[in-house]
Amino acid sequence: MNNKVKIGIIGCGNIVKLAHLPSLSSFEDVEICGVCDIDENKLVEIKEKYKIVNTFNNYKEMIEKLALDAVYIALPPHIIFDPAIDCLERKLNIFIEKPPGICKEQTRQMALKSEKFGCITMVGFQRRFSPLTLKVKELVERNGPVILCIVRFIKFFNDETPYFRGAIDLLTSDIIHAVDCLRWIGGEVKKVSSLIKKWYKNYENNFNAILEFESGATGLLVSNYIGGKRIFSIELHAKGITAYVEPEKIATIFMNGKEECISLKSEEIVGSTDFYKIAGFYNENRHFIDCLKQKKQPLTNLTDALKTMELIEKIYYERL
Repeated sequence: MNNKVKIGIIGCGNIVKLAHLPSLSSFEDVEICGVCDIDENKLVEIKEKYKIVNTFNNYKEMIEKLALDAVYIALPPHIIFDPAIDCLERKLNIFIEKPPGICKEQTRQMALKSEKFGCITMVGFQRRFSPLTLKVKELVERNGPVILCIVRFIKFFNDETPYFRGAIDLLTSDIIHAVDCLRWIGGEVKKVSSLIKKWYKNYENNFNAILEFESGATGLLVSNYIGGKRIFSIELHAKGITAYVEPEKIATIFMNGKEECISLKSEEIVGSTDFYKIAGFYNENRHFIDCLKQKKQPLTNLTDALKTMELIEKIYYERL
């Protein structure tokens, strides 16, 4: 691999424009060689802003014509599988946005293909890379292992069908962020009991689960997509310490029964007000590029992501 990592991007939607391109374009060791989208207006906008020479409407043409080190695939989950497999079969390393397919089997097949062709892969679980969450997790674990973790994901989602006109369910498509956070913090899961309901809609929009980790710790998933506002929060408990984290805003930490608390703000931890840095996208992208250069698998590679998809399946099947 040359000094600069050569990247191609399939899909030029908001996640690419707001998170990945600002990150990648700031790295001196990265060259964005080409972008692909069926929407010509998106291509023109990105080409002009980031001075990208090569644009394509067909991803197969891009991966055939350009000598790339890795491809970012940021497409709706129900159409991500074929481009991912096509890239892997060409021995191209890939970064794909969450969820890694619409079901466990798609993720498994991608993971098997990546192993067969020796590809480095990463799935966009950027909440593992939130600077504020990482800081708080480190502080909590200094007191000992986490014994209770609660992750909440609340939204007001009032559409008549779930995401992508019903092509995928809410748990797999979006709440997977919270599920993956629970795995990341608590470790592997031994037992699951869940309660899933429909409220005011003809699709399931309320997902709650209690997890028993192999460590003996407990995890709680609390999600409701007909609530009052968007809330993503993480609550951590270890011996003598409790932390409440809103990763993109603030963390409050209490210790040893004292009323006084430690307050940490994401902007102060990051030293920036840029959303893509606060939300973990910058760190996530830096991790992927570094892993490519070091020829090692990222933390959220497809094999690891398969475990999160397996947990999603358990939440569906282990209902109370």
